Amino acid sequence: MIKVKNLTKTYVRNKALDNISFSLNEGDILGFLGPNGAGKSTTMNIITGYLSADSGTIEIDGTDIIENPTLAKKKIGYLPEIPPLYNDMTVQGYLEFMFKLKKVKLPMKEHIATICDMVKITDVKGRIIKYLSKGYRQRVGLAQALLGEPPVLILDEPTVGLDPQQIIEIRKLIRELGKKHTVILSSHLLSEVQAVCDKIIIINNGKIVTSGNTDELTATGKATARMQLVIEGRMQSVYSVLERIDGVTRVDEHGECEKGCYEYFIESSRDVRRLVFRAFAKTDYNILSMKPVSVSLEDTYLDIISGKTEGVNNNVSDI
Repeated sequence: MIKVKNLTKTYVRNKALDNISFSLNEGDILGFLGPNGAGKSTTMNIITGYLSADSGTIEIDGTDIIENPTLAKKKIGYLPEIPPLYNDMTVQGYLEFMFKLKKVKLPMKEHIATICDMVKITDVKGRIIKYLSKGYRQRVGLAQALLGEPPVLILDEPTVGLDPQQIIEIRKLIRELGKKHTVILSSHLLSEVQAVCDKIIIINNGKIVTSGNTDELTATGKATARMQLVIEGRMQSVYSVLERIDGVTRVDEHGECEKGCYEYFIESSRDVRRLVFRAFAKTDYNILSMKPVSVSLEDTYLDIISGKTEGVNNNVSDI
């Protein structure tokens, strides 16, 4: 559905994109992550045809965006971080204007009504856009991206500025859209990407540092296992026991959680639960709690960006 190959873009002496490649299949929902200045917006602007690349190729549903830009752009629905709205128009008037501008061939009245119902803006179709809440304006922007039923949707920070209920509703809608569209979602909210996307690309300094299935990245993103412990006993002595256990690479003490009991977080190169139990069975200290700590996407992201963990650069479509 989307094939990006050897994409490079340079601004004066700054290489914004350095020979990046990835591809997506129909129905994929891709989370595009990276720090500010990493190259996310540049990539998305090139895919949508707003920017040109120095070198490389992009195919949208089999159409090369350089060789046939008009046809390729018709296959893309784009929602920028700030939706391109005409605030003095009504919602209905704006969508009719965008429908004609995009030269959509579907029956206009029925098509717009279907999209308004999908994004839940039917009840505000007659209202002027500038009087709508941020959440409704975001929905109107998404509605214009859906005009013409493009197979590819590119959403840049689609929930920025929304309240918690609106965020939940937009996330649910994006998951539904993923059943009929290939979606690229850029967001700074890692919890959002983990909740919505099935695949992820992390980009840094213009290069893809890792890519893969969301669950696999969060499961294997760290080379270490983490565990939370609550142990009754003198802190320094307990700390000393934990440090000597084979496989434990780090011990962090998080303070007294109840009288005489302290909370610890340990990292290890393997499963050390049985070794921890045996070590403390030989002491007078009691283990009151021991449980693994799941690795979040945020943990994986921060480790990769900081260089603590090497990313795996896979072709996303092959996962």
